[in-house]
Amino acid sequence: MERCSSVTRALAAVGPRLKRVRTARGVTLAGLSEVTGISKSTLSRLENGRRRPSLELLLPIARAHQVPIDELVGAPEVGDPRVRLKPHVVSGNTVLPLTRQPGPLQSYKMVLPASRDTPEPCTHEGYEWLYVLSGRLRLVLADHDMVLAPGEVAEFDTRLPHWFGSTGQGSVEVLSLFGRQGERMHVRARPAGGTPASGE
Repeated sequence: MERCSSVTRALAAVGPRLKRVRTARGVTLAGLSEVTGISKSTLSRLENGRRRPSLELLLPIARAHQVPIDELVGAPEVGDPRVRLKPHVVSGNTVLPLTRQPGPLQSYKMVLPASRDTPEPCTHEGYEWLYVLSGRLRLVLADHDMVLAPGEVAEFDTRLPHWFGSTGQGSVEVLSLFGRQGERMHVRARPAGGTPASGE
């Protein structure tokens, strides 16, 4: 409903905008009609809001005035693509969401403290991708216990018992990509009862 009303308002503003652009250039309706091939009556109805603007009408008008069509229709500016980082702490880990829009895949930067060095393997549905930015990341995956250095990447099925953290020698910064289930396990909350939902 809100979207429909905003479209209606935008369309209603096109006519007055067309008139402002034309008069600012000192062009008459007759003159514009001659240049665009659009009848004077149609141009008048457009400016008065009695004719719905269409692309086939707006393109020649924009060309005649030598302005972008966005200027005639008042297209909204493209939003700022930067993500405003809002870190929060989950089980001692600092988590910075890097994606704004909801979707099947979410990305995070995680800072894991040196004290996070006791493996607590867990399992859940999903798939995970990790990239080490700094520090040394200890990854326990099923029967494997390994250490990843900066620039190294790991990806794995989270149905396997897994845990990642510090080697105990310093904090670790990682980029992590995972789906909704992983998001719930890693960056939201532990379930009631005191048992960790995730070792991560």
